Amino acid sequence: MTNEKPFGRAGLATRLAHAGPAPSEYHGFVNPPVVHASTVIYDSLNTAKNRTSRYMYGRTGTPTTEALEDTVTDLEGAAGTVLTGSGLEAISIALMSCTQAGSHLLVADNVYGPTRRFCDKVLTRFGVEVEYFDPAVGAEIDRLFRDTTSALFLEAPGSLTFEMQDIPAMAGAARSRGITVAMDNTWATPVYFRPLDHGVDLSIQAATKYFAGHSDLLLGTVAASEAALPSLRETRNNFGVNVGPDDVFNTLRGMRTLPLRLARHFESGVTIARWLETRPEVARVRHPALESDPGHEIWKRDFSGACGLFAIELQPCTDAQLAAFIEGLAYFGIGASWGGFESLVLCPDPSSIRTATNWDAAGPLVRLHVGLEDPEDLIADLQAGLARLVG
Repeated sequence: MTNEKPFGRAGLATRLAHAGPAPSEYHGFVNPPVVHASTVIYDSLNTAKNRTSRYMYGRTGTPTTEALEDTVTDLEGAAGTVLTGSGLEAISIALMSCTQAGSHLLVADNVYGPTRRFCDKVLTRFGVEVEYFDPAVGAEIDRLFRDTTSALFLEAPGSLTFEMQDIPAMAGAARSRGITVAMDNTWATPVYFRPLDHGVDLSIQAATKYFAGHSDLLLGTVAASEAALPSLRETRNNFGVNVGPDDVFNTLRGMRTLPLRLARHFESGVTIARWLETRPEVARVRHPALESDPGHEIWKRDFSGACGLFAIELQPCTDAQLAAFIEGLAYFGIGASWGGFESLVLCPDPSSIRTATNWDAAGPLVRLHVGLEDPEDLIADLQAGLARLVG
């Protein structure tokens, strides 16, 4: 008889339900303790001198942070994971780990706006040359590589506008040249797409969103391949990045229900997206899981699901009409971020963060996050909003 759990053979939901240290290590309690720590007392001078203790200082790791790191590493199929204080910090640390003065960095033109700002305002100050490219380039990304290209940064689907990218083709082209591939995979999470299985070296999550799932904390993760992990850990340590133990604990708690929540977001999101496709006030629905979407075949080939985030392009309307639609919604709050239990709406303008491609939609873009509410209530809310738009 053995109490060893067959995690290697278990399904995803089972592994997440039992992630972290065994209850037997903590007097039978099913959740690991929240360790608030800075100083660690060593058992000898030799241990302190040679740094042979499992835990050396609160910033470099505790049982609490280790439990979440191990959970994400398993979920991502990675060699190891580091935690950061936000999704943007995860992006920043990942990029700093694979660039240096004189490096050439290629970035998809439809990435998250703050990613672009970090590249333009910080990396360039340290001598990194940043170039943006059309995300539809696919395997032809090879023609953009230079001898100094050290990294390729991807995000699929693209932030705000949801264009798909051929991740395996681009990652394969990059890795054949020894170029590190990083990807923001917050939209799909590793539940629906595992970047490292498709040639990516650094898989980035804004754990603020679906990992935590309750709109009450900020946290980021970077899961790395064996080749990319040493530089990533060294960079994180040199920057002194640390995450509070309570946020780590609450993220781990959120991940217990991640597959269940995502399934609801996926189902409800597609249901509402299909309904919006039928509305005359909507010029286009931008959702890769829809057969009408230009990126659907790539999504269907590589991804096993979708989240609750997508966008619509409205027919041309006035600012007053748009405000009447949005501001009267009962269940969609006007707010940034996403991935929590609640539905959200935002009206971004992608034209200000595009240089390699053009944004030329005739009507306004509306980004929707479909939460965990009853989809029938959300549809009724949107239907009333569209009536205000034209009425």
